[in-house]
Amino acid sequence: MTNTLYDALIAPHVENDDVFLTLDDGTNVTYASFVSRVAQLAHVLEDAGVKPGDRVVVQAPKLMDAVALYGAAVQTGAVYLPLNTAYTQSELSYFITDAAPILVVCDARHEKAIAAICGENTKVMTLAKDGTGTLSTSADACSRCFPTAARGPDDLAALLYTSGTTGRSKGAMMSHKNLLSNAESLVDLWQIAKQDRLIHALPIFHTHGLFVALNTALLAGAHVRFMAAFDIDMLFAEIPSSTLLMGVPTFYTRLLDDPRLNKELVKTMRLFISGSAPLLAEIHTAFEDRTGHRILERYGMTETNMITSNPYQGERLAGTVGYALPGTEVVITDNGKPVAPGEIGMIEVRGDNVFQGYWNMPEKTAEELRDTGFFMTGDLGVMSDDGRVSIVGRQKDLIISGGYNIYPKEIEDVINEIDGVRESAVFGVAHPDFGESVLAAIVLEDRTLTIDTIAALVAPNLARFKHPRRYIITDALPRNTMGKVQKNVLREAYGENGST
Repeated sequence: MTNTLYDALIAPHVENDDVFLTLDDGTNVTYASFVSRVAQLAHVLEDAGVKPGDRVVVQAPKLMDAVALYGAAVQTGAVYLPLNTAYTQSELSYFITDAAPILVVCDARHEKAIAAICGENTKVMTLAKDGTGTLSTSADACSRCFPTAARGPDDLAALLYTSGTTGRSKGAMMSHKNLLSNAESLVDLWQIAKQDRLIHALPIFHTHGLFVALNTALLAGAHVRFMAAFDIDMLFAEIPSSTLLMGVPTFYTRLLDDPRLNKELVKTMRLFISGSAPLLAEIHTAFEDRTGHRILERYGMTETNMITSNPYQGERLAGTVGYALPGTEVVITDNGKPVAPGEIGMIEVRGDNVFQGYWNMPEKTAEELRDTGFFMTGDLGVMSDDGRVSIVGRQKDLIISGGYNIYPKEIEDVINEIDGVRESAVFGVAHPDFGESVLAAIVLEDRTLTIDTIAALVAPNLARFKHPRRYIITDALPRNTMGKVQKNVLREAYGENGST
């Protein structure tokens, strides 16, 4: 029986004794031992009642077993659903209720709290940094072979929740074909090979760290220096023996802030890649001046994986995200009709990388995924005569900070629930390190309410990366003649101060 993703990414390594992961403590995990661990964890999933098509929710530390758990979900035919480790209980409750998983895997420290929000039909298991989590200890006693479940190209492999500007978070359904086709395109385009050593300092609960970085490494048989978290000193220690870094803009601003960054340090490196948020042109220039390397910027979304990339061979232009990946069509439209080169319009994309729709949201799927297969990204862009794409803004008010998508209405709803707040508007402004910073403009009914009090009431209800970095008390929010809040006016008024 065939299993599209497992057969391509994991099965070829069953006898591969090359190193796959090097951990922070110096432990080397070979490809062959990783395949065995995947099988052991697959047995645990099966014993927990997980069947093909069932959802497995994971909010866990960045550990080798967390990566193997992804592989185990693929091998059992389950649908893997990673969640940001910063999500609060109220946020988790929504995701678990909506996805209806058979199993939730969480940090051992949070087991009781997670169990309290899971229903009778959902089992909770744990991962711990010291290996004592119930998932890991159960796997230790299991067979190192597992009969792989049959899954075809259009069967679901993952469910990733994304944010818009209205309504609740949406679960993007990703098939085996969606994930594999994108990995194949990137391996070819970026020339990733078994000789590469990738520094992996990204989280593994979203597309960038999980599917872009790890799927391409597995497909190519590359060596991954698997860092539990971003650590600037560790990064400097690993660069001289590595060839590849995939990062977000914050990585590069932190590197540039350190005098240790120079051409001698990066002499073994062949490629620096940036994504998940726009990279400022001055960062491109400063990095090239210091290292001789031109950062390769690319563009993608949760619903599509990667869409475009600056070329590996050829000019990488700051402020652009390059060309459509092979097998991917990108058009710039106005009300669904293609516009001429140089004109601004909606970025739409079609290809094997485009998701299957939104989980339990057929109406939302119909709104954003055309019958022709084109997905309306919500981003505004422009395409040059030769097909190079530049993003000029977002039609939606999505904020991207430190590589994370932040949904303004969700924050506004929390603020507006506070007694004494009349209304609020949350918006993003440019930030030299994080790409964008979250600001909240607030109109008060109770003038005795302080910013410190508001911040304290917001904190328990939202992940830390969603917390506004600045609260602005104002007499009124700017509105147009139709009564719609003009967030562009707020961005212009507070952008300079908000980025400090």
